[in-house]
Amino acid sequence: MEISPNADPPVCKVIDYQKFLYQQKKKQKELKSKATKIVVKELRFGPNTDDHDYNFKLKHAQKFLEDGAKVKAFVFFKGRSIIYSEKGEILLLRFAQDLEDLGKVEQLPKLEGKRMTILITPRSIKPKK
Repeated sequence: MEISPNADPPVCKVIDYQKFLYQQKKKQKELKSKATKIVVKELRFGPNTDDHDYNFKLKHAQKFLEDGAKVKAFVFFKGRSIIYSEKGEILLLRFAQDLEDLGKVEQLPKLEGKRMTILITPRSIKPKK
């Protein structure tokens, strides 16, 4: 195996190739286990979501952000309720404003088919245990 190809003369070492592969695989597995896993929690709203339901879901979102998970909130428009898309956008912007101290908006409200989504990431990411 070549240790230092740029040196003059190049430095080489004789090793057991299977052992080398095993050690590399072991290092990769260790790095992968130490990597932080990003969790995305979803919250579903309707265009006419009432205050109590909104506050209930807001508390859940606050807990998710404190735990270090991203929050993806979406308003689902059924049938002809798509005509209330501005209501959905107002709801999501209000949601983002209420969570401003715990998280920051990664993606502003965007309409994709019958769903309007917003993505909020935590301000300080804590690894999940």
